[in-house]
Amino acid sequence: MKVGIVCYPTYGGSGVVATELGKSLAKKGHEIHFITYSQPTRLDFFNPNLYYHEVSVKSYPLFQYPPYELALASKMVDVVLNEKLDLLHVHYAVPHASAAYMAQQILKTKGCEIPFITTLHGTDITIVGKDATNEPVVTFSINKSDGVTAVSQDLKNDTLEHFDISVPIEVIPNFIDLERFKKQPKEHFKKAICPNDEKLVVHTSNFRKVKRVDDVLKVFCEVRKVVPSKLLLIGDGPERKKMEDMARDICTEDIRFLGKLEAVEEVLSVSDLFLMTSEKESFGLAALEAMACEVPVISSNAGGLPELNNEGKSGYVCEIGDVDTMVKRAIHILDNKNLSTFKKGALARAKEFDVNNVLPMYESFYQSVLEKHKKSLSESL
Repeated sequence: MKVGIVCYPTYGGSGVVATELGKSLAKKGHEIHFITYSQPTRLDFFNPNLYYHEVSVKSYPLFQYPPYELALASKMVDVVLNEKLDLLHVHYAVPHASAAYMAQQILKTKGCEIPFITTLHGTDITIVGKDATNEPVVTFSINKSDGVTAVSQDLKNDTLEHFDISVPIEVIPNFIDLERFKKQPKEHFKKAICPNDEKLVVHTSNFRKVKRVDDVLKVFCEVRKVVPSKLLLIGDGPERKKMEDMARDICTEDIRFLGKLEAVEEVLSVSDLFLMTSEKESFGLAALEAMACEVPVISSNAGGLPELNNEGKSGYVCEIGDVDTMVKRAIHILDNKNLSTFKKGALARAKEFDVNNVLPMYESFYQSVLEKHKKSLSESL
């Protein structure tokens, strides 16, 4: 198949999943064309089946904001026609689904019929989509999609509850590349951070308010009173400065902010516990990456996290904001009598989301959408 993938080329979960999906499809022989405003951060290797098409957005004095949606739709039209694509797959509903619908209608005037699939990732529904200024367009675009997927059952339920959706939504979970995300021999790194054999706790996020990073700090500072430990925070975002100030006030000598890291798996390889305290989390890809590196997880019960984190085996699921319970569960996991069992449980759970298990689900969905589209076209003739 020749597939056009539209996504945000950033560190966010939707962009990461879209890029990894495209790379995996290319390895299996599909021709993949990325269409976005800059090269995706994880599009980091050469494959003859991978192509990147940059969306150029010009600024005009007439517009207060550059018209990205128009430029994106036009670029989709150009790539579909010139590369003879079979299918468009847009990740994150806003504004990709509406731009795909516009491109689809333009292509019809040029004698080209192509279906498009929309994958819902989370905040495109739970935050952006629910905004009254966006809801009509989001609802319309989802309903006009030829296929719709969501990364968790919780996200599907949330979408159906808050939007008037008339098309079926298929749940296809996020996935992990176990060739990349696996425990690596990096003990020299662990020794440098934890010279006295302290336990290493880690958190990864984009430091937005919904991630509740302050809860991560609160949990850690109570845990370290019982279990000698260090905390590494990976990522960047609007709440980072506030969290750095908070860390200085409580236990700064044991907390380190690393910023954005490309090889996050190297840090995860020497970690003992991952904290994810979010109040909104459609799936929890960062937690899955930790599990794949044999790191158990203490998570909130937000969104799709209970579907991922296997209670009592890969870690524990706690109520959002319940710092006391998170502390107790973290101390239990970090006990040397329990840690190795939870590490094994984390890896076992991660293996269920191996890309080799999930990729066929996407391929099958693609095929069903293409067959349905062809049937619709033949019936209309």
